[in-house]
Amino acid sequence: MSTRRRSVPRAAPGALLTACGSLALLVSACSFSDDGAHPAVPSPSGRAAAACRALHDALPQKVDGQRRGTAEPESDYTAVWGDPAIALRCGVPAPEKLRPGSEEYDPVAEAAEVNGVSWLLEKHDGGYRFTTTGRVAYVEVEVPDHYAPEVNALTDLAKAVDGAVPEKNPQ
Repeated sequence: MSTRRRSVPRAAPGALLTACGSLALLVSACSFSDDGAHPAVPSPSGRAAAACRALHDALPQKVDGQRRGTAEPESDYTAVWGDPAIALRCGVPAPEKLRPGSEEYDPVAEAAEVNGVSWLLEKHDGGYRFTTTGRVAYVEVEVPDHYAPEVNALTDLAKAVDGAVPEKNPQ
């Protein structure tokens, strides 16, 4: 496993604002419901939707030793593993920490790179929320603290994310 902690790189505020504004038009604001096995379904469109559908087909049958279940409602943009559920949503809006002008905006927020995929790290009651950065679609993974260290789930997801969700500006 290749894991490296780093800060999310600063972008030119205008470029980031434009990217976030464009993304806001592509996806609707959604959040997880109280029940982890019922993640709210995002509504990506265009390139993000195509990447999310490809990701859904590429996702592994096991994450952190947990078998893949069926998210309710079923969608090409959500997936769950285990109980309590490790829940994935693809095509979510940019996280508040990456949105200039939001109260939580933090252009140097803590991030980790796991096997070639950069993830924003957000601790919350009951676990962590990890969201990809620098990809054509934001992929969000909620991992309950039951699976500590929560970052382990990302090693099982990195290959599928890296293969199905292209980087915005590959180097």
